[in-house]
Amino acid sequence: MQQIIDRFISYVTIDTESDSSSETTPSTVKQWDLAHKLVEELKTIGLQDVTIDDKAYIMATLPSNVEQEVPTIGFISHFDTTPDFTGANVKPQIIPNYDGKDIVLNADQNIILSPTYFKDLLQYKGQTLITTDGTTLLGADDKAGITEIVTAMEFLINNPDIKHGKIRVGFTPDEEIGRGAHHFDVEKFGCDWAYTMDGSQIGELEYENFNAAGAKITFKGKSVHPGYAKGKMINSMLIVNDFINELPKGETPQETKGYQGFFHVHHLTGSIEETVLELIIRDHNKKKFEKRKELIAKISQKFNKKFAKQFGEDIVIAEVKDQYYNMKEKVVPVKHIVDIAEKAMKELGIKPVIKPIRGGTDGCQLSYKGLPCPNIFAGGHNFHGKYEYVPVESMQKAVEVIVRIAELTAKGDFIKKEVKSKIK
Repeated sequence: MQQIIDRFISYVTIDTESDSSSETTPSTVKQWDLAHKLVEELKTIGLQDVTIDDKAYIMATLPSNVEQEVPTIGFISHFDTTPDFTGANVKPQIIPNYDGKDIVLNADQNIILSPTYFKDLLQYKGQTLITTDGTTLLGADDKAGITEIVTAMEFLINNPDIKHGKIRVGFTPDEEIGRGAHHFDVEKFGCDWAYTMDGSQIGELEYENFNAAGAKITFKGKSVHPGYAKGKMINSMLIVNDFINELPKGETPQETKGYQGFFHVHHLTGSIEETVLELIIRDHNKKKFEKRKELIAKISQKFNKKFAKQFGEDIVIAEVKDQYYNMKEKVVPVKHIVDIAEKAMKELGIKPVIKPIRGGTDGCQLSYKGLPCPNIFAGGHNFHGKYEYVPVESMQKAVEVIVRIAELTAKGDFIKKEVKSKIK
């Protein structure tokens, strides 16, 4: 496991935070630092056709070592980290043989990773954990996935007796800001299907995700001296407050789970004259998703009608843009690709945790670009913050899952059954 630890730490100590306000790809220059390192590492371990394009998309090939024709599969992860929390100067801490008690991340700032609050920790008693020092995120999302893919490919190269078909590897920038698949060349990648290694706890296997949209809503106001404001001032900040109160109560991230959708207000800036509200809209059900977007329009119209005479024009301008859709529609017709991953886990003694993703991955967009792409666990917990951690044993198991999927695909049993069932 030391190889996994060393490789993972070499990745997370490179700052790759993305930036949604940037119009370039990758969105930050510093993402190139890890991208170039990965290219050299892929060449060093012996992969072929290692390429990186002008937008930092990396691809590589592990040639087939079987004579029969089998599907070409891919494994994909992203190397950027979220802008929600700093990823600069990450100082990982290694906790061997975790004893199930509180972990002091930062004594000076009294930052504690406690199983009392984060109950999932107790699953990993006796294992080796990698945590933050309490001042940054860790970056297991998704450098754990990259670690696992590279390690699995190196293992297959060093063990040619393990039979597999052609495998393609892909690493992307800017996934955390929703752009990871935007410039991904599916045709160049050339796979029948792929898997993103971008899930959380051990056993996760996901082929459903939210339909997603983002909304930027601008509220106009009129600033007048407060001593003479009667009937004249329009405070845009107060209108925003009323607008938020029009949204369904209890339909926020902190109050929903499973297949329940939500509205999530994540940024608010403004003054009397103008306030901008940013929120995201999420729902697994396509009809409910459309109704959520319609509700934003209806509330906007309500306020515009209310202030039409006083303001003279629309006081609320709502821009709603779709971000990605539920991959289930594209994966279910080729469900055997999920079955292969499930079988791989079971054969390795891992209990599959098949559930909807309350979020998205590159695989969501890739599935709609013609590359069906379920999501497999990478092992980390508490992503996007200072309490993030990853059990090393979970990363090791993820490596084994990749290898086993490659073996099962080369045997072709699932594919043959799928074709036969369709003929019937």
